[in-house]
Amino acid sequence: MSTTYVQRRAAPRQRWQHRRLFALPLLGAGVAVAGAIGFILHVLWPGWQGPPLGHHAPALPVTVAGVAFNVPPAAIRVPIQRQPGAHERLDLAFLWPSLQPPEAAALPNVPTKGLPKAQALERIFVTIAAARDSLAPDERVKTIYPRYLETDVTAGPEGLSVMAFRQGTPYQGEDLIYDAEAPQNFLVRCSRNGLTPGVCLFVRRIGEADVTIRFARDWLADWRPVAETIDRLIAKLRPPGA
Repeated sequence: MSTTYVQRRAAPRQRWQHRRLFALPLLGAGVAVAGAIGFILHVLWPGWQGPPLGHHAPALPVTVAGVAFNVPPAAIRVPIQRQPGAHERLDLAFLWPSLQPPEAAALPNVPTKGLPKAQALERIFVTIAAARDSLAPDERVKTIYPRYLETDVTAGPEGLSVMAFRQGTPYQGEDLIYDAEAPQNFLVRCSRNGLTPGVCLFVRRIGEADVTIRFARDWLADWRPVAETIDRLIAKLRPPGA
């Protein structure tokens, strides 16, 4: 048998051995990458470790946009959000004025839909969400709202001033209502009472998270205790010392 024939028979085997040796590092790298991805998912999404917690569990340590909050599970309106760890958004409700979580009964997705007016006014609704690229509340008041407001300022409940948004603007049918002496302390955007009760939005930026609180416009008749209770609610949601 010639030497050339033997070399020809050996060449395919050598190429296969080279490919196998080359594939081993790639296989090892793939296993390492898969393990790293699994570890990251395990750390960042701890809620996947089990089912949503019940209403009677203690307050959950959560973060939204890197901002820490302590939230009672019974106040969380969406069951899947009843998990510790990082969230993009949290939807909460509290009884007014006790600020206790509602009973274990399921809450409706829309605060006033299907509820008698009296029952709708017993709750205050809170949304915590990542601010992303949205303007901070004070910047919105300075740069966005003036484009759409009427020029007249009218007196509201004692100590409040009211500016109406013009018809044909994105905020038509709403008013900007604020503390005449210290607008930076209390400012809300409210829909007007009509077929449905008017609702006010109070927004506070904390770090990179926006805390939006919705409550009945009629509460503005006694707005100072409302403002104090809102401050207390936000403080209650933050960890001690935050």
